[in-house]
Amino acid sequence: MEILFAASEAHPFFVSDGPGVMAGRLPVALRGRRAPVRAVLPLYGELEEKWRGKLKFVTSFVVPVGWRNQYCGLFELGWRDVTWYFLDNEYYFKRQGLYGFYDDGERFAFFSRAILEMLRHIDYAPDIIHCNGWQTALAPVYLNLYYRQMDKFAHVRTIFTIHDIRRQYTAGDDILEGTFGIGRKNLHVLEYGGLVNLTKGAIEASDLVNTVSPAYAIELLDPATGCGLDDFLQKKRHKIHGILNGIDLGEYNPVSDPHLPANYGANDFRKGKEICKKALRKELALEDTGAPLMGMVSSFTEDSGFDLVPPVAEKLLAGGVQLAVLGRGAEKYEGFFEELASFRRGSFGFHAGFSTRLEHMVYAGSDMFLMPSQTEPCGFEQMAALRYGAIPVARETGGLRDTVHDDGGEAGNGFTFSAYDSQDMLSACLRAKAARQDDERWTELIRRAMRCDNGWLGSAEKYMRLYRQAMKLW
Repeated sequence: MEILFAASEAHPFFVSDGPGVMAGRLPVALRGRRAPVRAVLPLYGELEEKWRGKLKFVTSFVVPVGWRNQYCGLFELGWRDVTWYFLDNEYYFKRQGLYGFYDDGERFAFFSRAILEMLRHIDYAPDIIHCNGWQTALAPVYLNLYYRQMDKFAHVRTIFTIHDIRRQYTAGDDILEGTFGIGRKNLHVLEYGGLVNLTKGAIEASDLVNTVSPAYAIELLDPATGCGLDDFLQKKRHKIHGILNGIDLGEYNPVSDPHLPANYGANDFRKGKEICKKALRKELALEDTGAPLMGMVSSFTEDSGFDLVPPVAEKLLAGGVQLAVLGRGAEKYEGFFEELASFRRGSFGFHAGFSTRLEHMVYAGSDMFLMPSQTEPCGFEQMAALRYGAIPVARETGGLRDTVHDDGGEAGNGFTFSAYDSQDMLSACLRAKAARQDDERWTELIRRAMRCDNGWLGSAEKYMRLYRQAMKLW
């Protein structure tokens, strides 16, 4: 079973967000499960020279884009036992940044069709094409409309991953023929709510659809969280599966992490975490009062739940909890945190921006880790926090619901709250603080958290089952 993984970005070549991390990690994990997998990406101008110098030219061909043909060069390189294909067109991809251009619809229509045209020009025939995000959504549509009659494509199955249902590409139907090259007789494949919707088209055309956590797969069917596609997704729910993303257990490993002043494992964490906490406090000018330390690492957005923090931040600090916050985002949140750090010097530490070293220090030095997300398709910060023994306090949504379980049972590894409400969040934080005072209970909680296996190999095995299920559909 040959698998072609298609994405618009992938670590370590180009990454703007979580989907790029997943696109870089999953193919490698699939190879770890001995799956024959290759991957295909656009060749952006931002590719670093250390990678560009390793590219090998394979061939070139033309790609139909609306009423015209466009050049496409095909390059490849090997990394982590995976063959990575790069599709080159400087007009579309030699720009500063990956997305946000007026012609993004045309750019990724080109990319989606180039994926299929590429297969006509090389000696490679995948059984599965795994498409990711709206940028690859037209690939299964084009496959069904224009390539199925060719022997090489007759039995190809397609899987489409929804990373975040909020990220959809919509446009008026006047774009259909001139830009996408799709006749009006096939408008029904893409049309939804009076607009052309590429995500809808991919769901319609793909054999199976998945999201990045089981809980998020259920949330997509709810009008409150389905972003306008819930009714359609309800009709296609037989196609939809949820598979949790993972984290790189080598990168996030307190036993060997080079960013930490002291390393530690699940069976002997006390001294190591105490050294890390002391170093984190020194870096953020926090007083060593013996108070439990709660960390946050995130982009400052309402989606991440940061509007819940200002109303209760003073109460949390007054309740005997120190806070260490790392991140950047909306100006109103940055301004609030800067002012709080000045006013509550010694109990609130803030670093504006991102730093891999400091991120790992927050995980290792914190007793608890706060994730009050309004929406969280998967989330990886809570998985990293668990790995380092920083007990998550998380809202029950998306991937947080799947990975953080309230303390009290055998599977408990954190503290949760369900309502999107500042007071509920505060109550969960104070419950965690109270539990911290019971040394035996807290020790067991940390050990349980650090033994959670949220690695990519487990995710890869579930994807293999999904691929096998797709193969059996015909």
